Formats: sequence, C-alpha cells, structure tokens
Amino acid sequence: MADQEIREVDRSLYDFKDDESQGFFRMKEGLTREIVEQISQDKNDPAWMHDFRLKCLELYNNMSVPNWGPSIDGLDMDHISNYVRSKTDMKGSWNDLPDDIKNTFEKLGIPQAERESLAGVGAQYDSELVYHNLQQEVADQGVVYTGFEDAVNGEYSEMVKEYFMKLVPPTDHKFAALHGAVWSGGSFVYVPKGVHVEVPLQSYFRLNAKGAGQFEHTLIIVDEGADVHFIEGCSAPKYNTANLHAGCVELYVKKNARLRYSTIENWSKNMYNLNTKRAIVEEGGTMEWVSGSFGSHVSYLYPTTILKGDGSHCEFTGITFAGNGQNLDTGAKMIHIGRETSSYINTKSISKDGGVSTYRSSIQIMPTAKKAKASVDCASLMLDDQSRSDTIPAMDIRTADADVGHEAKIGRISDEAVFYLMSRGISESEARAMIVSGFADPVSKELPLEYAAEMNNLIKLEMEGM
Repeated sequence: MADQEIREVDRSLYDFKDDESQGFFRMKEGLTREIVEQISQDKNDPAWMHDFRLKCLELYNNMSVPNWGPSIDGLDMDHISNYVRSKTDMKGSWNDLPDDIKNTFEKLGIPQAERESLAGVGAQYDSELVYHNLQQEVADQGVVYTGFEDAVNGEYSEMVKEYFMKLVPPTDHKFAALHGAVWSGGSFVYVPKGVHVEVPLQSYFRLNAKGAGQFEHTLIIVDEGADVHFIEGCSAPKYNTANLHAGCVELYVKKNARLRYSTIENWSKNMYNLNTKRAIVEEGGTMEWVSGSFGSHVSYLYPTTILKGDGSHCEFTGITFAGNGQNLDTGAKMIHIGRETSSYINTKSISKDGGVSTYRSSIQIMPTAKKAKASVDCASLMLDDQSRSDTIPAMDIRTADADVGHEAKIGRISDEAVFYLMSRGISESEARAMIVSGFADPVSKELPLEYAAEMNNLIKLEMEGM
C-alpha cells in the first residue's frame, strides 16, 4: 500500500473564506491587560466577570505551557488576535444576517438542519454569536437556550455566576486561564426539572479569521429528571498561519437526569485545538459523549466526567482521524466517586499518510466508589507504514471493591478483507473506504442521521485515492 497515492481531503465545503477587510472588528494581536479590559468593556461585563477576567490573565502569565501532549511550539500567542467579530448584532432570523455570514452558514447546511431536525440553533462566527433561535414549543416547556453573554447579563446571571468555571477552574492549566481571560460567545442551556427535550439543540462554531483565536463558553445545566441532546459542530478554512481554539464546556447533570453531548470537529489543519470539556453527574444521572475529531494540526482533547452521585453512569464513544501533518492527542477521563457508578469508554482512531493519533485515558476509582464498574475499549487502525498510533491508559484504583477492565487493539486493514470485497466487484479504494467506515460504525450509529452522514462523508473524502 506504500506505493498508493494518498490525497489530502477535499475540504472545499469548509475552506471557503470571507473577506475581513470590511464589516469586521479585529483586536490587535497578543494578550495584555488593556486587551482584556477592552473585551470586558465591549461585552458590558458585570463587575464580577471583569474582575474574574483580570485574575485569569494574572494566572495565565504565571503558568507554564502544558507538556503532556505533542509540541505546540508553532503557536505564537503574540501573533494571535483573541477577539474578532462581525459588526452586526445577534439575529433571530437567518434573513437578517449580513449576506456573507448568511451564505457561510447556508453552505454549511445549518439553516436546513434547523428546519428539518433541530429544536434550537446557535451560530457563532469568529468571536461572537450571530444567530440564535429556539422553537416556541420548547421554550414553552421552560427550556432556556441563549447566547452566553445574554445569560451573563440577563435574568440567569446569578445562575451563571454560581456555575461559571467551577468545573473547569482557571487554575486547571494555562489555556483554561487564557479562556477565562478572553472568553467570548458560546451558549447557555438550562433544562427544568422533569422536562424531556425530544429534538436536539445545536451550536455551530465557524472561525473565519486568519491568525485568530476562538474562546466560546458552553454551560449546560440539566435539572433533576430532565433529558436533552446537545450537538456541537465546528469548522474553519485553512490558512498558512496558526489559529487557536481554546473553548470550554461545563456540563451539570442533576439527579436522574440525562445529557447526550455530540461533537463533530472538522477544524482546518492549521488549527491548535486546546479545548477543555468536563461534566459532573449526580445520583442516578447519565452522561453520554459522542465525539468525532477530523481536523486541526494539533489537538489536546480529553472530555472528563465526574461520577459524583451513587448509581451515576457515563458512556464515551469517540473517533479520531489523523492525516498528513496532524498530531491528535485525544481520549477521555472518568472519575468515580459515588457508589455503584459505571463508565464505558469505546474509542476508534485512524491514522494515515504520516498522521499521529494518540489515545490517552484516565480512570480514577476513589475509595468511596464501592462496587464501581469501568471498562475501556480502544482500537486503532493504521492505513500505511508512515503513520503512528499510541495508547496511553492510566488507572488509579483506590478500592478493592471495583470491576475495571481495559482492552486495546492496533492493526492494519486486512488484505484478505480487501481481496474478498474486490472479488465481489468492488474497487480497491471503495473496499478500503468501506472497511474504514465499518470500523467507525460504533460512532456513526450514535449520531443523528445528518451528522452520521457528514462523518461518513469526511471518512470517504479522507480515503479518496487509496
């Protein structure tokens, strides 16, 4: 297979760019107190948020760059603009958006998805939310889904203050502190007790600007007995200079509640994706992660779940596809605190054309987590002899009364399987794509139909020419 041509994925659907020369405000590059003050002023922050940003800036300046993953030496914060926005306020109708922004989301299919299968949509362009809408019947259930700035300054401000960056404190790592200083955009969701939202909510993040950072904050609170599915999508055009994504996701799942959080990330390959996601689950609650990572130059991404309440449960299903020039360090963390808690991690990683895929997991079973159960199943598929795949599991078990298992498999596409499919009239390239799609099936079947189709299409595009 080494002599076969492996082409770069055709990203024409995502690589189109909008001209920033008009209709945009771009803050100067770098990070100073003056820049943080300006962002805070521009957002009309309450005093507590203004002070929080400055404390985060101080932490950022005194913290070291993380060293647990691949090198991020190519990321020069002195040449990153931390705030870029269109000179338009947020709209409740697609038709009210400026033509260039509206056309961007039309090309990405977001309005069509909203019409066909979503209960609410928030769309962010660079540093600001530009569109937000929630179906009336969902709003009538008491569900709150709004832009994060609106939540900070609106009737839910006290709730935001209670929960904001408590799960992911700015002391966590340098880029959590950076996020706390310059966060912009994002979503706030509150689902009242006992409410089941039958149709998913979605946020879509588009980073158009060159040499910029995106720092959206997502805060979701699912109250007792409630149920919701939240979908996150993201993309960016490719530039010859570094971009940064350092968002933050905080998820609170209350007693007997359920939250499914699905993500398909298709960042361009000049992106440093240093995102932090964390959930805490109370008694009898269920957290489900479905994660697809198909872009970025370097990724550090390890969604973490704290199973605090007795009988709480978490499932993580993820896939990573690392191609030429990509080093994706991803995985999941589970922290068991309550009795009879359970977690299951099922991940797939694919690497080709010299791509590096690292699966990094952590299972912690605390002394209080009697009768806890945890299972990790990770499988890696390498498509050529230039690629690399590593598995780095960690298990910290502090009680004998627990059941913990780990299984890892690394392999290549079977020549026999390819031959069998070719004997049935299927071309070699189609046969290889079918095998890879089958390998990824545990993830795609967990996604809504339109997102499963997008994921499978991304796999097929990556496999073209093999």
